[in-house]
Amino acid sequence: MSKLTVCSRGHEFQKDKDHPICPTCWPGKYNQKADGAESIDKYIAGFPPQVQEILQKIRKTIRNQAPNASETISYAIPTFDLNGKHLIHYAGFKKHIGLFPTSSGVAAFKVQLTDYKTSKGTIQFPLDKPIPYGLIKKITVFRVEEVSEL
Repeated sequence: MSKLTVCSRGHEFQKDKDHPICPTCWPGKYNQKADGAESIDKYIAGFPPQVQEILQKIRKTIRNQAPNASETISYAIPTFDLNGKHLIHYAGFKKHIGLFPTSSGVAAFKVQLTDYKTSKGTIQFPLDKPIPYGLIKKITVFRVEEVSEL
């Protein structure tokens, strides 16, 4: 019997030639429906309880600021879309939560993000520090306004 593999997000899975990648991270690869709230619930359920709580709170924070946005899975992670455009993505990882508000969302909050690791369109919130839900709210409002102008 082969041993379990742990993906970069901390999910354990049986890796073999038919399943070379984590089925939790890439549900569409194994003929599972990969869109809508039900799939996001499944995605979040694949994490430890304390991370599930954070992901659900981020989801609620975004939803409250973008009530007309639709939820989907894109790039194998939870995504909110608005007016046919990706509004914001978020994801759980082993040691952090990733928020992906596009490069403009990161650039607009550069000063407020100095305590976090960032790249062009990515923000990493370490799991061992408080998650800045108020900042996520502000970033979401910015993205809603930006997407609504397009």
